Amino acid sequence: MSDLFTSPTGEWVGVSPRLATARRVIAAAVGAVLVLLGGVLTMLTWWAGVPIIVAGVVLVAWVWWWAPRNQRSWGYTEGPDDFIVRGGIMFRRLVAVPYGRMQFVDVQAGPVARHFGFATVTLHTASTKTAAGIPGVPIDEANRLRNRLTELGDSRGAGV
Repeated sequence: MSDLFTSPTGEWVGVSPRLATARRVIAAAVGAVLVLLGGVLTMLTWWAGVPIIVAGVVLVAWVWWWAPRNQRSWGYTEGPDDFIVRGGIMFRRLVAVPYGRMQFVDVQAGPVARHFGFATVTLHTASTKTAAGIPGVPIDEANRLRNRLTELGDSRGAGV
């Protein structure tokens, strides 16, 4: 990462590699449905089914390449006065959320995320521009983060 994305403490905490695995599994399932649908349409008329088959294969190949790179791009660190989140491959984003401006910390995990053992932690502030979400945080770490950030937000509250 460039200097823009260096941590004030020097340590970034990454997200779970299972995030990439879950995204690959979902893409494989969607790709399989597209290939099957394309196969059925190909039996009726080849010109309608072949593009759907190609789309399914291209989708799976692209997600297979993209998912681990995207997973490695996510990270967070606890600074002295703010919580810093980074993410993105082509369009990188760095968000510093001051502890005193956090209104609440949200932890969400759908059925696929729960199966793979991770959650998404979202930090909410009064401004939507400084809200930050971190996908793929292991569930135990997500609960620890929620408790820690809520505690820091309460102790450094700015009367919001």
